[in-house]
Amino acid sequence: MTISRRCFLSASALAVAASSFPTPAIFGVERDKKLRVALVGCGWWGTNILNAALSSKTVEPVALVDVDRRQLATELANVKDKTGLEPKTFGDFREMLEQMKPDIVINATPDHWHALITIAACNAGAHVYVEKPICHTINEGIAMVKTARETNRTVQVGTHRRVSPHNQAAMEFLKSGKLGKIGHVRAFVNYPGGIGKKTPDVPIPEGLDWDFWCGPAPLLPYNPRMHPKGFRQFMEFANGQISDWGIHWLDQVLWWSQEEQYPKSVASSGGRFVLEDNSTWPDTQHVVYQFDKFDLVWEHRLYSGNPPEKHNIGIYFYGTHGVLHLGWLDGWSYYPNGTHKEPTEHGEPKLDKPDDQNIANLWADFIESIREGRRPIADIENGHRSTTLALLAVLSLKLGRGFVWDGQNQTIPNDPEAVKLLARTYRTPWKYPM
Repeated sequence: MTISRRCFLSASALAVAASSFPTPAIFGVERDKKLRVALVGCGWWGTNILNAALSSKTVEPVALVDVDRRQLATELANVKDKTGLEPKTFGDFREMLEQMKPDIVINATPDHWHALITIAACNAGAHVYVEKPICHTINEGIAMVKTARETNRTVQVGTHRRVSPHNQAAMEFLKSGKLGKIGHVRAFVNYPGGIGKKTPDVPIPEGLDWDFWCGPAPLLPYNPRMHPKGFRQFMEFANGQISDWGIHWLDQVLWWSQEEQYPKSVASSGGRFVLEDNSTWPDTQHVVYQFDKFDLVWEHRLYSGNPPEKHNIGIYFYGTHGVLHLGWLDGWSYYPNGTHKEPTEHGEPKLDKPDDQNIANLWADFIESIREGRRPIADIENGHRSTTLALLAVLSLKLGRGFVWDGQNQTIPNDPEAVKLLARTYRTPWKYPM
């Protein structure tokens, strides 16, 4: 799954690079004709994506889907207010796909639903904007890429930092060679926080189909820490900080490396050393990825930032000429070492409000990729590789040991115990995608 090194010198160059693999799309659609869009998952982030789509004037909202009628009602009011239109509402994405036949599906559900809904949407003829991480287990991602290619659908992943101006500028700097030879990369997200406390289970709120919300995952008692918004720290539905925040930074490393799209080995350690709340994923985790030409270290803490180091989030690239930090709200900065006389360089962030992200730019690329019949900047295969990197760390943590990774064949050789964790058993009646 290696791909050749490309130059990433500007947003236009990114679009050219992404267009090198043509796929059939919606041809014969005039530039001013709006595409019919359906949103599946009407929570906070799904609302952000749909708002960006509506602001682009490229789509007509025809359907909203959510198993929580409270969220569905809120989003319907939001769409009416912004457009004057009243899309049809559904509690089951399958009924929506059969009845509405949308051109585009926005999949903004919890992680454990990403694979089934994306695959169903592609098979129904829709192009898909799916949130990151693309899946809960690695074999789901393999099935998603396979389906996207077989159905010739455009699938964009919500790794919007690929279109962020300051991220692109930092990539240009790295590609220029000004950092020298890079041998070590460190990605991290460390946020201050308290110890927390346990939240008791409560009766299922009226209007929420909790059984459907859990779907292929285990059916757990309802807890307000899980929904809305808290699911990422519960292992049944997501994979913690490395798959939430980490996916963005791991994706940036793969974007930079190009010639090395998967590690040779992975080892992770961590645990719940501080937090005392209901969540089940580690509050502390360290991962070492061994590539051919560099190593990559990931770390996160959910209880302490990095005040002495200035930056508490992002990536450090360590080269022979100095260090480059690529961040979020603080842009990017180059710190030359003592043997080089270059000045310190800095790039300010350019982020969209209200959430300081760049969804609008990513949506624009998505629409253009559909119209032009090319692969998007954050193509499903890129998203799969980055998600896999995060999930390999999760797998190592579950095993309690490291392992060798065969990225070409996407398996763990001679290790049947580890191979079992590339998938998981779905709850009836849902079937794991093959």
